[in-house]
Amino acid sequence: QLQASGGGLVQAGGSLRLSCAASGRSVSRYNMGWFRRAPGKEREFVAAIRWNFSTPYYSDSVKGRFTISRDNAKSTVSLQMNSLKPEDTAVYYCAKTNNYGGTWRGDIWGQGTLVTVSS
Repeated sequence: QLQASGGGLVQAGGSLRLSCAASGRSVSRYNMGWFRRAPGKEREFVAAIRWNFSTPYYSDSVKGRFTISRDNAKSTVSLQMNSLKPEDTAVYYCAKTNNYGGTWRGDIWGQGTLVTVSS
C-alpha cells in the first residue's frame, strides 16, 4: 500500500516536499513515480526514478524545478517541488511505475495528496 503526504497550500514561487511511504511490501526493487491530476484534466506523468537509482525522468513541465528521490532502506519516495506555479495545482499520486514504449505508467497507485498553488 502506498501513502502520499505533504500536500498543502503554497504561494507561487514556494516549495513543498511530497513523500510516499510503502507499507506491507518494500518498494526497493520497483521503479517508482509521481503523477498528478489537475482539475478538469487527465492524470499525467510528473517524475520517475528507477529501482537502481539511475537517472531520474521528468516531464518537461517540471524539469529543473522538481526533484524525485528515494530511500530504499525506508521504502519511501519523495518529490521536492520548488518554484511552484499555479498550474502545478493538482492531486499528486505516487505509484509503482514502469516505462512502456517510452511512456511511464502506474501499476499500483497510492492515494493522492492535494497541492494548491495560489497566485
